[in-house]
Amino acid sequence: MKDLLVREYRSIFTIKGPLIFLKDVSGAFLGDFVEIELDDELKYGQVIELSESFTVVQVFGTTGKISPGSTRVRFREEVVKIDLSPTMLGRIFSGGGKAIDGGEPIAPRVRRDVHGACVNPFRREPPRDFIQTGISVIDGMNTLVRGQKLPIFSGAGLPANEIVSQIIKNARVADKDEKFAIVFAGMGLTSREADFFIDSFRFSGALEHSVIFLNKADDAVIENLLTPRFALTTAEYFAFELGMQVLVILSDITHYCNALREVASSKDEVPGRRGYPGYMYTDLAGIYERAGRIKSLPGSITQLPILTMPDDDITHPIPDLTGYITEGQIVIDRALHRKGVFPPINVLPSLSRLMGKGIGAGRTREDHRQLSDQIYMCYAKGVEQRSVAAVIGEDGLTEIDRLYMKFADEFESGFIDQGIIDRGIIQTLEIGWRLLSIFPSSELVRINREIIEKYKNGKNNE
Repeated sequence: MKDLLVREYRSIFTIKGPLIFLKDVSGAFLGDFVEIELDDELKYGQVIELSESFTVVQVFGTTGKISPGSTRVRFREEVVKIDLSPTMLGRIFSGGGKAIDGGEPIAPRVRRDVHGACVNPFRREPPRDFIQTGISVIDGMNTLVRGQKLPIFSGAGLPANEIVSQIIKNARVADKDEKFAIVFAGMGLTSREADFFIDSFRFSGALEHSVIFLNKADDAVIENLLTPRFALTTAEYFAFELGMQVLVILSDITHYCNALREVASSKDEVPGRRGYPGYMYTDLAGIYERAGRIKSLPGSITQLPILTMPDDDITHPIPDLTGYITEGQIVIDRALHRKGVFPPINVLPSLSRLMGKGIGAGRTREDHRQLSDQIYMCYAKGVEQRSVAAVIGEDGLTEIDRLYMKFADEFESGFIDQGIIDRGIIQTLEIGWRLLSIFPSSELVRINREIIEKYKNGKNNE
């Protein structure tokens, strides 16, 4: 690096976990990049807090060899940055931005601060247009729209990684002439999970249009916190400077928040809910709000954050705060998983608030919105009739009630449960109409008569 070094100190007062506390430091700024020189090793860190008494530096790595009396700490004039280039496509990097795939170092075209700003609301273009994931329950019922941030809520032991793998394999935009890229940020992953995602990218052929950042569970805590920022800075370069449509996958936000809590605890900060810092909402917003579209620029950044709900609790601070910031949620359901349904996504608590911006004539098909609303209503009634039948018995139901129960069963087995098959949006809509064909037209109250006449019973599926 050719960065100008500024001041050097040997004033470490104490060391606590991944943090070192220095006294009598002048000229330092939040986010400053720091060099920590040991006898046989050079470590790096970042300034994360300033006060009248101490300057707190978080070390990238262990602090075991650092000696308060002899270790030299040098402060740079710049914050953490990343070298960016179109040649990053197809490459794998550590959570700290270093190439780990054995390839040549990146020849940078530009260098950017990883602590980028959120998209200016005045310049923000409303999300629109459809991103196809190949998964019917997402594309048909909770459509992902360019510029949207749509988290996936999972639970321990549920196949969130497998669902992400399928999205990695099949995600695409409708216009084949548009350039599409995936930026993946893995945070706090085990070695097994990291290998799983690398194999998913390689064997599906998606690696050639993807950039991967991997932070493992045994890496430095500060690297966990920087990983999504390296990924989003890369995505911003591809989207807003190269004009690409970029899908950013962040997994697992829960690991990120736990790292945030660990750092806050090391600084003896007053904890908030469940021990997480009170500024976690602001911190998460600083990540999520970097998604979107900018006026006059062709590219877009769409986010799919993945988070694991502790104890399947959707009111836990992490999913709770995420829900406030993002535009909906995809909920992975344990009951469906036990039935062997894949992907086990429950449409009833799931929601894509921007779905209407990306579907309809010219984007997916004119019947999409009404068909989705009708399927949702019928499935909700079918689930309700299951509960009623469990109390009074199926013989106590009317004929139409039994039809709704039948629809719920067939919807789970024929629409939600698709295995690893890639379904196009037209195929998804056709399956929806086929399932609704068990009802008389009088029950399809969410669909216009003209649409029913045009599409029911496979009359017009072009």
